Amino acid sequence: MERALPPQHSTVHPHRRRHRTTAAVAGVLGLLAGGLAALAGTGSASAAAETANAGLGSNWYASAPYLMPEDNSPPDAAAVMDATGQKAFQLAFILDKGGCTPAWGGTSPIDTDTVMPAVIQTIRAKGGDVSISVGGYGGNKLGQGCGTPEATAAGYQKVITKYQLKAIDFDLEEPEYENTAAIHNEIGAARILQQNNPGLYVSITTAGTGAGTGWFGQQMLNEAKSQGFTPDNYSIMPFDGGFNGATAQTDALVAFNRILQTTFGWSEANAYAHEGVSLMNGRTDAAEYFRQADFQTVLDFATAHKLARYTYWSVNRDRQCPGTVDPGLSGSCSSVAQNDWDFTRFTVKFAGATPPTTPPTTPPTTPPTSPPPGVCSDPAWSATTTYTNGNKVSYSGHRYHAKWWTLNENPSASGQWGVWSDDGPC
Repeated sequence: MERALPPQHSTVHPHRRRHRTTAAVAGVLGLLAGGLAALAGTGSASAAAETANAGLGSNWYASAPYLMPEDNSPPDAAAVMDATGQKAFQLAFILDKGGCTPAWGGTSPIDTDTVMPAVIQTIRAKGGDVSISVGGYGGNKLGQGCGTPEATAAGYQKVITKYQLKAIDFDLEEPEYENTAAIHNEIGAARILQQNNPGLYVSITTAGTGAGTGWFGQQMLNEAKSQGFTPDNYSIMPFDGGFNGATAQTDALVAFNRILQTTFGWSEANAYAHEGVSLMNGRTDAAEYFRQADFQTVLDFATAHKLARYTYWSVNRDRQCPGTVDPGLSGSCSSVAQNDWDFTRFTVKFAGATPPTTPPTTPPTTPPTSPPPGVCSDPAWSATTTYTNGNKVSYSGHRYHAKWWTLNENPSASGQWGVWSDDGPC
């Protein structure tokens, strides 16, 4: 399942990065207009929205792949739904802007947010729904800044109320899960939200290792046990830890199952019924490669053992990179050979649906998220020029802005966690 801070396990991890693009904002505002038009124009769209408002089956929240609508060349969620049959997405990430203030990426407070409602409106107008993920790798989390479980829960309740959520994901990993007080607050908040929002689907996502999860993951489970809290699932991320293919991932899931049994006194079957997996498609931060066959193997394992969740990071990456198939780690393509949305079709299968085999016969009613390539107005990038935070350049038909001081760092090779933020095509 993005981060603006130093990388996890010695390299960057696109399951945790956040930076905003002008094209993305314009695109999602366009999606809002399209979604509202659809609702106004057809009774079926209204009925679909009402169905979504009532919540989907938990199988869809359990299979919702991660999506960043404000970053990493966001795809049109409606087009992905049409092409794959997916009904739910895991929108990422909520952080603390300061003062226990929930904000997208830690910068856009939900109280003034107009971007995400547009995306959610479009998805719900098509009969789908969303979960929202809080936390992730890096950044300031509410559990770190809110002081108590009650204050942390109050912050997240604002998110649930504003977006009328039926599901929420707590992504607890570095560096937050190394902070005992922060994890106490996060687990306590999850418990309070579960009590105060009957039927709320709650998932807990944490780092995976060959042994299932690490020392901090075990301490997080111990905290949940001490508070008497049981979420819908505990999911591990078996990548960026020296994994080699799907067999290493399923071995980690078996090991994690034993940890759940030992920690909570569950049977093997009961532990699997509370266990989930969050994968990473294509090339990972640690240059591991997980292709379609690996996803199929893990899916077969998940269905055979009746796992509670099967998801991945991320829909933004579920497409082949233009030009060189593997240009290096990217937040907007997978770095492996594939068709668009190949990996999303696996989550659809886990939900129990059959992905469409042909593209939709009717054209999409929503505009694309990015304008067609045009003439770049920003100055061309120069290898001999020193750039600082906010400086804008153009390179290979895209606009970029620098996030910190840099010299002679090629924008297209900067990667998701590098100095350059890709603001989309000119």
